Amino acid sequence: MTVAGQEFSIGALVQANHGIRDWLTICGEPIGELMQNDRLIDRETGSIIVILATDLPMRPDQLQRLARRAGLGIGRAGTPGGNNSGDIFLAFSTANPQPMPGLGSSFASMRHINDDLLDPIYLAAVDATDEAIINAMVAAEDTPTFKPAGKVCRAIDTARLVEILQAAAKIRQPAG
Repeated sequence: MTVAGQEFSIGALVQANHGIRDWLTICGEPIGELMQNDRLIDRETGSIIVILATDLPMRPDQLQRLARRAGLGIGRAGTPGGNNSGDIFLAFSTANPQPMPGLGSSFASMRHINDDLLDPIYLAAVDATDEAIINAMVAAEDTPTFKPAGKVCRAIDTARLVEILQAAAKIRQPAG
């Protein structure tokens, strides 16, 4: 993203063990409703951790507000953050490096973005979170369960996912 002529990045890392199948939405499509095979649990029992990282200079209060936008990103993927979900959202910036405590001067200064320019950064955080959740699901592998033991939590069927999204795209294309 470009801010005041300078390029900055924002990224998201997720531990996505949250939601229920029926809630899953990708690109606005109700994927979970259309992919009902291999269900293990019918209620929300997991959690999600989202870490947002940026090289944009931001104050701590701005980073707190940025972290809250991760909730909007998980909402795009269809989850409201269930009752049993332990949702944790963190954000940090690599800008404004400082010397180790005790080695610096008595006073420090810090650059930060003007609050009036934060809307596109918030949108980037929402987009990055949504995409990181989808990436985590697509990269996942079948995994044996411990509770209940002896079952397998199947990774998302990416071929079926692509088929559903391609069919939805064809429906949305204007005739002509």
